[in-house]
Parts: sequence; C-alpha cells; structure tokens
Amino acid sequence: MPPMRVISGKAKGRKLKRVPGDSTRPIMDRVKENLFNILGDCVPGSRWLDLFAGTGQVGIEALSRDAAQVFFVDNVGGAIRTIKNNLRHTSLAAGAVVLQMDAFRYLDSPTGAPFDLIYIAPPQYKGMWEKVLLILDQRPSDYLTPEGLAVVQIDPKEYRDLELDKLVESDQRRYGSTLLCFYELPVSVT
Repeated sequence: MPPMRVISGKAKGRKLKRVPGDSTRPIMDRVKENLFNILGDCVPGSRWLDLFAGTGQVGIEALSRDAAQVFFVDNVGGAIRTIKNNLRHTSLAAGAVVLQMDAFRYLDSPTGAPFDLIYIAPPQYKGMWEKVLLILDQRPSDYLTPEGLAVVQIDPKEYRDLELDKLVESDQRRYGSTLLCFYELPVSVT
C-alpha cells in the first residue's frame, strides 16, 4: 500500500501512520484530494465530525486546511492511538477532540454545536452508514449546521437509495472501489 500523507495546508507532505492490523480501510490519497477539491473554500473555519475515524487522515487533512475543530470518534483502541500519534506528528492536535467511543453512542448525545461536515466511513458491508444517516435524518439540526454536509465513504456495492425525510442526497462520486455520497438539508424556498 502506498504511504498516507497530508496533501495540502499547514502539514502538507507529512506522512501518516496506519492503524495496526486490518480493522480500517484508509481513504486513498486520490479520493481524499478529490473530496477536498469538491469542498473547496468550505473547509477554513469549519467544525467537523470524523465518525469511524480510523487513522484520522480525513479530519487531519481538514485541520491542515484550517478547519477550526475536528471531533475524531472511533471505538478501536489502536485507531485512537494512531490518531493521537498522527495529530502529534502533524502538530495539529490543538484543533482536535479525540473520543474513544462507539459512534452510535456518540450520536445519542452529540457534543456542542452542530457540525459543518460529518464524515462517515464505517466498516464495510454492515449497513452502519445507513443507520448513521437515519439517525442524522431524525434530528438533523442537532448534528448539522443549515449548510452542513454529511459525506459517506462506502464501497459502491453497499450503496442503496435511503428513504430520508429531511436529508437529501445532493451528489455522488465514484473513484474505483470507493463511493462518496453527499447528503444535506434542502435549501428552504421562501
């Protein structure tokens, strides 16, 4: 596997460590670069939630590009240690909150203000991404700012249309065996 690195910003070029074992599936640099190209100017000053954070590389990329704060949530001890090591190595720990807990338990009582972006990259083929979106859809203002986005990273074989009441799928991008799906609140018409 190619080395993981920070693509842009304050920590550009810094290599990131992988979580030991095979419990995580890191995002490829090409996919991460395209994700941040899509997000563009929305990153500086934003508040993120990196669910099922793994190595933390998506949230670390956001911090490197001047996101104000990133909450990293993962329930695997090795992932939490890797995130903390990667944050120290990139000197980006100041904007980070690292929580070792189950993502669904976190969603039962989110911390603080809503997020500008929630990145959801759960273990594959377990339907967890669907469960997270259904929770977000029940009370979206608890989790997302009015212009906020939920981005799901899954294998294209996992995808299915979800019956959502409040969130809408606004975009979808496929990069080989990775699919990014973007969900947001519809713009209210006045």
